[in-house]
Amino acid sequence: MLADNKVIVTVAINGGMQQDRDGAVVPKQPVEIGEAAARCYEAGAAMVHFHARGPDGLNSGDTAIYAEAIREIRARSPILVQTTNGIGVRRDPATGQLHWPSDEERLGILAIDPPQDLFGIAAGSADFYNPGGNYPGETPYVNSPELLKRTIKAVYARGSALEYEVVEASALHRLLRYANEGIFDRDRDNIWLLHGGGFGATPPIARNIIFSIDEGLRLFPKAIVGITATGRDMFRFVTLGLAMGCDLVRVGLEDSIYLPDGSVARDNTDMVRAAVGIAALYGAKPASVEEARARFGLKA
Repeated sequence: MLADNKVIVTVAINGGMQQDRDGAVVPKQPVEIGEAAARCYEAGAAMVHFHARGPDGLNSGDTAIYAEAIREIRARSPILVQTTNGIGVRRDPATGQLHWPSDEERLGILAIDPPQDLFGIAAGSADFYNPGGNYPGETPYVNSPELLKRTIKAVYARGSALEYEVVEASALHRLLRYANEGIFDRDRDNIWLLHGGGFGATPPIARNIIFSIDEGLRLFPKAIVGITATGRDMFRFVTLGLAMGCDLVRVGLEDSIYLPDGSVARDNTDMVRAAVGIAALYGAKPASVEEARARFGLKA
């Protein structure tokens, strides 16, 4: 955990597939995203993670929409902005199959103007399954070596931080191999590992995530450690992460609509407040934007 028992609260406000359901309202258009981010900032979040949606409310890889959303966020609050390479997934209405964008389309996220503060990418490929995020079927989610290597180099060259979504512990050894090949320095103090439960083949089982966190710190001892989960397991794992002294917890409607008591969150702020409340049980407080910026090694 950060100095003074602080924890970075990240809110993933919409995801690529989540839709309004059961009373939960998902922000989709740039103004809605900007307003949602500001409310989450006031509730204690230091970072917002978002996906662009087109005018139809469906997932989009259009960098112009990303840029508009970033402008709307920054017009309302100083919250840090994160995007990821997991963009533009579309479901064929006839077959139900997911169509994934090309690596070149996904790398386009690195060239948004105005730029985001932080980036994210899955550190490995997986059989993706996330009904909590409104992905009802299982599908191969491919993250090629070329995509990962080019993203690593580009993000670190601009002085930013890159969240590695650890799809399973084996992905950590892929990263170690890249470090040994000279792609990046394993002793950087802003290597950022997000461990998750319930994504595809990664089970929402405490001992599995505990091993993943321990292995990540064994290989990358200066890493920023984050934790999240999907569906009804989200806040169980937030609690686990806080008990283990993680630096960051991620909540939000992207991967779940449920609060700790099983009721439905109507707004992302409900989830941020719940995370802040759990942190308080451990005497922890949410990190400010400035404290998060310093831990990620970002310039003012």
